[in-house]
Amino acid sequence: MSSRRRFGAIRKLPSGRWQASFIGPTGHRTTAPRTFATKADADRWLAASELEISRGTWLDDRAAGTTFQEYAEQWLEDNTRLGPRSRETNERNLRLHLAPLAGVPLRALTPTAVRSWYSTAIRGRGGNTSIDQAYRLLRAVLNTAVREGLLAKNPCQIPGAGAPRAKRRTVATPKQVAALIDEIPGPYKAAVLLAAWGGLRRGEILALRRADLDLEAGTVSVHRNQVELLARRSRFDAKPKTDAGYRTVALPPHVIPVLKKHLNLYAGATRLFVSSTGGPMPGDSLTQAFSRARDRLGMEGFRFHDLRHTGQTLAAATGATLADLMKRLGHSSPAAAMRYLHTVNGRDEAIAEALSAIAEYGDASKLPKSVTMK
Repeated sequence: MSSRRRFGAIRKLPSGRWQASFIGPTGHRTTAPRTFATKADADRWLAASELEISRGTWLDDRAAGTTFQEYAEQWLEDNTRLGPRSRETNERNLRLHLAPLAGVPLRALTPTAVRSWYSTAIRGRGGNTSIDQAYRLLRAVLNTAVREGLLAKNPCQIPGAGAPRAKRRTVATPKQVAALIDEIPGPYKAAVLLAAWGGLRRGEILALRRADLDLEAGTVSVHRNQVELLARRSRFDAKPKTDAGYRTVALPPHVIPVLKKHLNLYAGATRLFVSSTGGPMPGDSLTQAFSRARDRLGMEGFRFHDLRHTGQTLAAATGATLADLMKRLGHSSPAAAMRYLHTVNGRDEAIAEALSAIAEYGDASKLPKSVTMK
């Protein structure tokens, strides 16, 4: 026998005792942890639970026996929007940096417990960037626990912890880019050009096919990204993270001869960049060749990804608008999407022409006014 009521339900058991339950904010039915001698006692338990829900202090009893490790692993499994690299990074941070919290029940993760873990971790050997990544993962997992009613409040309350650190970006001059291309071995020259003058990411470059180059039109089309998972020692091509990642980029005319030479001498039957055995070129091979060339030129600290930043900066020097840059580099955000969708047709080709002028003059400030875009 059960009693229908505005909140929850009460039923009399064959033993003569009373059982109370209700559907909580998370959509799960919560049953009282004990039965009651009288219906009035069951009534009072339901009233207290309803009051906790209205005050935002109610907690799902499922959290009592759930450890952080169990909940975090389920969170990762359920989070289908994570890309393979992000998933691998999160799994590594969970395994290496968040291990001290693995067996801690969710309910025991207080601000004091989190602060103690963070202060110990930040003084360890993990590196500030990795610890901040781990803290952001912890905060994201516990935000979900709050939404699901397992925690009343997120205990990650450390001011500034997990905030992305501003990366120092180094910009090369056109002469330095030219020197890098001269210094690096033949199979890698085109990759440097595409990063610096096309603004492509390393993974986008390594995933290119011959068919992605249209040298008559002077364009390269990005359709995929080469992903490398270190823990699994696997390499595969994936879709760009966002729709903005799919793009066709106009290339400065001065890079076309080098790309033609690359197609004739170094490209595979299908892929543009291949290893010595004919398979996909590993990212480490390109990075190591680049690092050796960079060091011989005395450019220590300049990273391959800085070539892309260099390309963005040089394109901006031609007079390219934010909309042009977002479209050219495949950046995506709601505000940026609205801007690049209104980019005037043909403007990317004009940017490419102006980039070649920068390469010729060596300094954007020396460009003739007829070249500088308005």
